[in-house]
Amino acid sequence: MNDAGHTWAIVLAAGEGTRLRSLTTTSTGESVPKQYCSLRGGPSLLHEALQRAHSVADRSRICTIVASQHQQWWESALWSMPRSNLIVQPENRGTGVGVLLPLLHILERDPQAHVVLLPSDHHVRDEHVLSRSLQRAVEQLRTRRREIVLLGLEPEDADPELGYIEPGDEDGLGARRVRRFVEKPSAAAARELIAAGALWNVFILAARAQSLLELFVMRHTDTVAALTDVVVYDAEHPSMPKAAQRVYRTLPQIDFSRHVLQGWESALRVLKTPACGWSDLGTPERVGRTLLRVQAREAYTPQARGDLAGHLSLATQHLLQQSARVGSHAARP
Repeated sequence: MNDAGHTWAIVLAAGEGTRLRSLTTTSTGESVPKQYCSLRGGPSLLHEALQRAHSVADRSRICTIVASQHQQWWESALWSMPRSNLIVQPENRGTGVGVLLPLLHILERDPQAHVVLLPSDHHVRDEHVLSRSLQRAVEQLRTRRREIVLLGLEPEDADPELGYIEPGDEDGLGARRVRRFVEKPSAAAARELIAAGALWNVFILAARAQSLLELFVMRHTDTVAALTDVVVYDAEHPSMPKAAQRVYRTLPQIDFSRHVLQGWESALRVLKTPACGWSDLGTPERVGRTLLRVQAREAYTPQARGDLAGHLSLATQHLLQQSARVGSHAARP
């Protein structure tokens, strides 16, 4: 494990997973957020993300942000996590606020913190490949004062539903500058981007916590001030949900990539990460394709290999199998 004493991981687990509801809705009509489900009946996607976090941070410095309305799932799934590392937001105000709240909590405890952001709803085939790149990103922070280091994955196909990072020149420290972001290009444009060296933007980054906070301050000063007051109050009075709810009702919706990172490309660097079988499982079709690739690799195909509908049916079985027993797996990052 690469851990310099100030490296923290933030696991983002407050999303609703609405695009997968056709796969994650139980027979009783209850929709289970996909991070609490499993692709193939083993550990949940959330637990896999926690293990990913452990490759760069000690257990005492792994924080997870969850949604209050998902308590029935995270309360059992994260029972072993230190309570101070479980950060509950009362409402969804976009990925920007979802990053800012745990960032402020960490800075309260460790002003020298380095942070790694990890979504909790991704599938990775070759975890060791991604872990090595995460460790490289953390090591990059030792020689950088202000830049934020993004992981850019080598694309495995020209997926028009994903975001792309177009790298610029090498910066002399082992990474490339970021020329621009391209969000959900057409299939033809995606092929052109890949031919020119573009990488998948997978929402994974490493940064000095203070540098990341400065980006938020420059663009969302009032939101930072409002949440800072809540975090300071929370540190002194742990049970204060009503105060947080009042503050959250006043906050704007902030998308982290669009409203925080874009426009500040000069502060960003990108590390090329080899293809590792990554998928955000963002749509039922993508879940089906991911299962198809996994099963083809294992030479196991219970349905006709080209029958996507069959794989989606299998995906539904696996995802719901995990939701039914989510409490049986303890999070031990």
